[in-house]
Amino acid sequence: MNQTFERSTTMYNLSAEELARAHTSARLQQAQSARRGQQLAAARRLSRKAERAAAQARLALARVI
Repeated sequence: MNQTFERSTTMYNLSAEELARAHTSARLQQAQSARRGQQLAAARRLSRKAERAAAQARLALARVI
């Protein structure tokens, strides 16, 4: 009886550990995905800013010529 109880407790602990590991893995993936999204948004903002600067430079050059 005692051996059965120990085995049951061990299996429960393993299941809890696996669940915690899966939850941690899922949270890590969510954080990485959010970070990629933020980096992409920042890259888009910088790209738009560079395009505006290039357009202004072309306009300034056209005024000089």
